[in-house]
Amino acid sequence: MAERRWVINASPLILLGKVNLLDLLPRITSDLLIPPAVVEVVQGGLKDDPARNWLSRATPFFMTTAPALHPTVAAWNLGKGETEVISYAVRSVEYTVIIDDLAARNCALSMGVSTQGTLGVLLLLKKDGLLERVMPFVEDLQSRGMRIDSSLVARIGMLAGEDVG
Repeated sequence: MAERRWVINASPLILLGKVNLLDLLPRITSDLLIPPAVVEVVQGGLKDDPARNWLSRATPFFMTTAPALHPTVAAWNLGKGETEVISYAVRSVEYTVIIDDLAARNCALSMGVSTQGTLGVLLLLKKDGLLERVMPFVEDLQSRGMRIDSSLVARIGMLAGEDVG
C-alpha cells in the first residue's frame, strides 16, 4: 500500500457507508483522521445510518482534540467539519483532505492542500485491488442521491477502464 495520510470529512464517510465500503478505508490509508466536528455530524445522522454505525467501531481514527482553525479557512464560511478538515491539512501538509463539497475543495486547493473526493477513493480501492469494478458503486451512489455530472461519470469510467452503462 502506498503511504496515504487522510483527514476525512462527513460526506465521503456517509456516501462510502451507503455502499458498504467503509471497512476498506483503513486498508488503503496509512493514517486516517476524523476530526471532532465530522464525528458530530455523522453521529447526528439517522440511527440506522451505516456511517454512524461504523464510527462506533472506528474510534482509533478520531482526533482527540479539534484542530486549531486556520483564519483563512474560517473566512470561507464552510461547515464546521469542512473547516476542521482543511485547517488540519493546512498545518500538516502530508495529509490529503477527503472531501466532496465544491466550495470546500476550492478552499483547500487555494490553500495548497491536496484533495480527493469519494469517487477518487473508489478509484484507489480498485487500483489497490480491493474492488473489481468501480462503476457499479458509482451507479449505486447516484441511485442513493449523489449528484454526479455525466461528464465526471464518463471520466471516472475512463480512469477505471470500465464501460459507463
